[in-house]
Amino acid sequence: MAVGTMLAGALMSVVLPAGQPVAAPADDPVPTHEGMPDDGFSDEHEGEQDDTVGPDGPPSAAAAPADPVPGRPGDFRLAAGSSLTGRVGQLDAALPKQGLTELMEQANRDSGRDSEDCGGTAIYGSDLPVPDRTCWKSDDATSTEWIPQAITGVSDAQEDEDWGSSNAEPIAVGSYDDQNPGRSDDSSGRDNCVQESVSDACNEKGVRVTFFNQATKKYRHVLLVWPYLNSYDHISFDALHAREGRCPAPTACKAQNGIHAGGMVWYGNYLYVADTANGMRVFDLRKIMDLNPDNDSATEDEMQDGLPSDLTDKKRIGRQSNVWYAYGYRYVMPQVATLKFTTAVNGGDTSANQCYRTGRPKASYVSLDRTGTDHLVLGEYCNAKGGDSNGRVATYPMTALTAAVEGASGTVADADKAYGLPTGGSFDGEPLWHKIQGALRYEGKWYFHRSNAYNNGRLLQATVEGEQLAGNPKALESSIGPEDLYLTHGRGDGFAPRLWSLSEHAPSECGPCERELYSYPMSDVAAGFGS
Repeated sequence: MAVGTMLAGALMSVVLPAGQPVAAPADDPVPTHEGMPDDGFSDEHEGEQDDTVGPDGPPSAAAAPADPVPGRPGDFRLAAGSSLTGRVGQLDAALPKQGLTELMEQANRDSGRDSEDCGGTAIYGSDLPVPDRTCWKSDDATSTEWIPQAITGVSDAQEDEDWGSSNAEPIAVGSYDDQNPGRSDDSSGRDNCVQESVSDACNEKGVRVTFFNQATKKYRHVLLVWPYLNSYDHISFDALHAREGRCPAPTACKAQNGIHAGGMVWYGNYLYVADTANGMRVFDLRKIMDLNPDNDSATEDEMQDGLPSDLTDKKRIGRQSNVWYAYGYRYVMPQVATLKFTTAVNGGDTSANQCYRTGRPKASYVSLDRTGTDHLVLGEYCNAKGGDSNGRVATYPMTALTAAVEGASGTVADADKAYGLPTGGSFDGEPLWHKIQGALRYEGKWYFHRSNAYNNGRLLQATVEGEQLAGNPKALESSIGPEDLYLTHGRGDGFAPRLWSLSEHAPSECGPCERELYSYPMSDVAAGFGS
């Protein structure tokens, strides 16, 4: 008899001294139609940072603001949310853990490298050479459910770039689940996502992080989760959701949306993930939970709390009926802290990709600048039609962010600099300085990735002049579907600095589309801009 069967039987009844068996209550599953308990985050639209989502009609060059938006660091203040320490501690006691070094060694999915494995370079244009490319395993390369957005790695994590085996040099990619809504869509009859007739894509799985081992060319997925106490006061977890709610049947309703996770920075033990409408969600790489320690997904493993896990059922998550599930993923990493914007929203919402000169910013992308005192860069993706801003960027000392993560609820982290994006210039009949998917500050200059739907995007450069950013009039052709930016600085491995990014579109989206990770030599980037 399987461990899970024996354990489930033992837990389903207890025996009183008189010998009368009494049924014990089963552990509540996550409600199928009422959503999760409120996690305290504002709702956001899942399509944020999508060039095909925005106000009706194409934006025009005239829609861009005539003058640069002033930088206001105070608008970017972040404050620590309610403590999650107790809940994470309970998960820590219930589930086994796995270190990132071991996870890297057990990476189970094959990636390809360079043209030998990845094919042609048509998606990159002709302005910059792309000597280093990594392509996904076929199902990840073509998935319409998981869309890669964010990139970070060991160069962000620590200055010596050495994590685990010396050549692993892990790179981490964040992807969001684009198949919405999930368990609460009454109108399509999918209000119960565990039915045999529905796909496991029915559930909104939120965000996963993929760790690439560059030495072995293998990678592994880790599901990010939100810890909570279920109705029986037992610790559990669910996927990261931007919106939960109840569908008033029989009307059409989409009660679940996941966060977009448009940017990500790994710094020390912490992983900072952008939450567009709220700020940042923070995870601890020392808290990666392992639901399959024996590395055999076909068998149930006993967790530290004595309950079994089940990786064969890809439609359930968390603790349900005294069994642990994770949508079939072996590894989960629970959120340990929250950094939320304190400024009120000025206007609009993320569904229209609009931005405003003042008020709460959007956390569309993040990166790390190590060229001086370590700073995190945070900025906005905007569609310039509507609103009154191309977008803003700000920088935070990492010491302030770490203190807020490790401090009490309400501890604040202030930005020390903020700028509006440059104005002027046009591209394909649109303002040049909008639709920014990633930004990086390096040795005093700013670099931006500008997307262009299913055509080649552009790499842009700006410098600080007084209290404003001034754009270089030259734009370099970049990949189709360009996203977040990450710099490998080379201080530990001796290689020259490289500017990394990734392309998001699956081949089904357009003829030449490919989904890859890639890097440009930073010297070529600077030379391309004449600097």
